[in-house]
Amino acid sequence: MDLRTAGPAQQCFGRDRLGALARPWLGDFQLALPAVGLVGTWVEFGLCMVLFLAGCQKIPRELYEAARLDGAGPFREFLAVTLPALRPEIAVAATLTIVAGLRNFDLVYITTGGGPGDATAVPAFEVYHRAFETGQVGSAAAVGVSLAALIFVLTVVVSRAIEGRQS
Repeated sequence: MDLRTAGPAQQCFGRDRLGALARPWLGDFQLALPAVGLVGTWVEFGLCMVLFLAGCQKIPRELYEAARLDGAGPFREFLAVTLPALRPEIAVAATLTIVAGLRNFDLVYITTGGGPGDATAVPAFEVYHRAFETGQVGSAAAVGVSLAALIFVLTVVVSRAIEGRQS
């Protein structure tokens, strides 16, 4: 490609310029699921950030001042003040992220359709595939109920882990 006659997008993003990054991320068997995971992480990042910022605003400044008077540096201040105060927000963010990750049908359906092969066939997509594409409604219901039970158990475990540390 002649860069003098190429457009700005081709000059910046030409295949020869990207090298190893210029590959079909969603079409590669090994990279499809991590690529979908990165998109899901980007989708959930905003909500988690809002939760953590709101949680940081409710922490009293006196706690930070007391930690500084005790000789705590920024890292120790984070471990001793910020992290314990953010436990409820961490629990909510962890619960929402786990549930969103396990019930993530729409992102997989839109980006890969469960492929390549069945590399991105997550449980929620498997429910859809079995019920509507192959007609195995009974096994789709079993996978759906198992997924709901797994989400319930993980939600209880996360909330108990957070409540156990607070008391």
